[in-house]
Amino acid sequence: MHKNIDSIDRRLCVAPMMDWTDRHCRVFHRHLVPDALLFTEMVTAEAVIHGDLDRLLGHDEIEHPLVLQLGGSQPDRLAMAVERAADKGFAEINLNVGCPSDRVQSGRFGACLMAEPQLVADCCSAMIEASDLPVTVKCRIGIDDMDPEAGLDQFVDRVADAGVRIFYLHARKAWLKGLSPKENRDIPPLDYDRARRLAMRRDDLGVILNGGLETKAQIATEITGFAGVMLGRAAYRTPYVLTEIANDVFGATPPSRRQVAEAMADYADRMMTNHVPLHSITRHMLGLYAGQRGAKHWRRQLGEQARLADDGGAFIRNAADECEILAARLAA
Repeated sequence: MHKNIDSIDRRLCVAPMMDWTDRHCRVFHRHLVPDALLFTEMVTAEAVIHGDLDRLLGHDEIEHPLVLQLGGSQPDRLAMAVERAADKGFAEINLNVGCPSDRVQSGRFGACLMAEPQLVADCCSAMIEASDLPVTVKCRIGIDDMDPEAGLDQFVDRVADAGVRIFYLHARKAWLKGLSPKENRDIPPLDYDRARRLAMRRDDLGVILNGGLETKAQIATEITGFAGVMLGRAAYRTPYVLTEIANDVFGATPPSRRQVAEAMADYADRMMTNHVPLHSITRHMLGLYAGQRGAKHWRRQLGEQARLADDGGAFIRNAADECEILAARLAA
């Protein structure tokens, strides 16, 4: 594994996912992996400039270390957003140059910016000047008909010249014409070797591998040459895999699924005193027992019944009890 560039440990990261990695999701992931680097959902620079910062950027200290991901393409506006966010406790600021959605493209940010490396460099330079926080970039290996060799090298070199030292690299192209955002997560082929060539050519940078990573064995095979790995959908569908990877990466003793459920039950008790709907929390926990006996019952309870529950953590504890009783019966 490549050494990290600064003091932030990026060996295991949980990817920013629109409409998913909210503060409740991040608390859940933090109880699974105390040492992983977590990311916010992408927040636009304009939202940070004009919006309610407590609502947009509020988080629990337990989520640290936490990265704020911004979207935008105007250097002055991004710099202003960084200034507003600089004292909110984030470990770094990340610029989204990888999202392929139509909504993001219409705002002229996300993956379409890979076609404009100088603009991205200007954005990053302005963001770097705006605070002492590290500024990083998340991108793809290319877009549309861009040559993934020359195009990616040119993009990374130009942005690195602006002072960016860390790139979170989704090892697929994004096809902005002809594929939906969902299709862009699966149809363009993964090319870990191309990502590795970049990491080897620019060994002065930290390149974190993202895209299609699902298991501890797969990561052990692919990690060579990279500063770390970033999991997205696997962290959501089969979240307990994070504990297995953390055991390899950090030597961390994995919490049991029951311990994580108990911690989230305590968290739900606190949140419900602030009138947070229980379903806002439990929707992130559906995959906790994935692959285990009783997993279907757990998903059904948290997915269907949590909306009706008014007893917060007790509901989660009872669901875990029932899951384990059912698992014992099935094993007998």
